Amino acid sequence: MATYLELKAQAEALMQQAEQARKQEIAEAVAEIKQKMSQYGISAADLGLAPGGKKSARKGAVTEVRFKGPNGESWSGMGRQPQWLKEALEQGKSKEDFAV
Repeated sequence: MATYLELKAQAEALMQQAEQARKQEIAEAVAEIKQKMSQYGISAADLGLAPGGKKSARKGAVTEVRFKGPNGESWSGMGRQPQWLKEALEQGKSKEDFAV
């Protein structure tokens, strides 16, 4: 029976092989995708991707600034309140004081 250290070494070797196989398969998939995109004239924008490769914001979602802080900070009014606004509210100010 193999010892713990032998099994650990085998597992590490298998993980390295798996990582190499993953990288090879990714490279092949990327090449195939690029070929299809070129063949059909598809761009990243057609796939709904921003130039950085990340999904773009939801269509029609506009996050306009609704509140401006004393040092030029901004907040759309959505999501968590920023720290500058929390601190101002604790000092007795209201959100309306910062409305744009």
